[in-house]
Amino acid sequence: MVAAALRKELRSQDVRGSSTVEFVTTETEEPTPPAAAADVVWPTFGYVAARTRTAPFSHAPPLRRVWTFRGRQLLEFPPAVAHGRLYVANNSGVLFAVNAATGRLAWKHESGRCVAASPAVTSDTVYLAFLNRPPCNASGSGLDGEVVAFAAGFGKVRWRARIGPTESSPLVANGLVYVGDWRGRVYALDARTGAERWRFQTGGKVKGAVALAGGRLFVGSYDHHVYALDARTGALVWRASAQDRIGGRGNFYSTPAVAYGRVYIGSTDGKVYSFGAASGKLRWSHSTGGYVYASPAVWEQKVYAGSYSGRFSALDAATGAEVWSFRANGRISGSATVLDGVVWFSTLRERTYALDARTGQELWSFPDGKYSPVVADAKRVYLVGYARLYGMVER
Repeated sequence: MVAAALRKELRSQDVRGSSTVEFVTTETEEPTPPAAAADVVWPTFGYVAARTRTAPFSHAPPLRRVWTFRGRQLLEFPPAVAHGRLYVANNSGVLFAVNAATGRLAWKHESGRCVAASPAVTSDTVYLAFLNRPPCNASGSGLDGEVVAFAAGFGKVRWRARIGPTESSPLVANGLVYVGDWRGRVYALDARTGAERWRFQTGGKVKGAVALAGGRLFVGSYDHHVYALDARTGALVWRASAQDRIGGRGNFYSTPAVAYGRVYIGSTDGKVYSFGAASGKLRWSHSTGGYVYASPAVWEQKVYAGSYSGRFSALDAATGAEVWSFRANGRISGSATVLDGVVWFSTLRERTYALDARTGQELWSFPDGKYSPVVADAKRVYLVGYARLYGMVER
């Protein structure tokens, strides 16, 4: 009995990766998104379909505020940027369209539902996933959610698709809207009509968003597994697992990031994992000392993620070895963003940090923010505070 427990504990130890096995340096982090229109600047959570959270906009901290927008309630997920506006939703279910130059409200939609997701924007449509009606922490079999498509200009509802409660930031590609829900399903909905084209059933709640690369969708589930699906048909390509450990395997809230022929994802077992995108085989795992709800960012062969331990780390994308780490003022739950060599993240103690992505040196911090910290365009950085959105420029 003791020997079996020891063997199980050993299997949960970190795995060191290799730069020569299923690691393709020519497959970059895709810094430029395939925009549907020239004024679609930041179309989706994570910037690109591969969700690498890396963008080429250059804004060197320190920054100064030029406007502030009050979101009234928690802004857990960052905006999409398009058509000269920021599209962002608060937790109480209000979707705002905010003028990017002035911070003034263009329009809003009050859904009466909870929201824990970012919108996705195309040339003329905003897509958003909604949870159940309040209370937001409700449980039970009778709950539902929906995906809604809005006209980007004035917020008119184009269609609604009823699914389970969903906190999965939509991804729009191939004429489809990809999203997961608490019923454990991944859906492909027709982007024009909302009609269901296919669905795939996992064994647990799907809370994060899907990532897309190489014709495959990658998604984590609360059944301890990561899945690769054919993006056009929903057919299973492979299924990978968190490592065994005493107390049970971890679950995946984190949204995957895909680069270099690898899938990078955080787990509630406190690890960041790397799986081969083609094979699904575990390539490395790295323990952080706390839950990893954060979705990794990937830049210049490094993976960036924080955890509930309060440490923010840069890991070698090939091997998982720690390149540097930074001790923040509190737990880290949200995802990082990399802008031209500066990595941004926030803590649950409501501070946003900007670090040199190469060295981990602190460059600047700001006394607001809680989850995913910033998005940007060529003119401004948009910093997401607890309930405020800030338009910022270099000092």
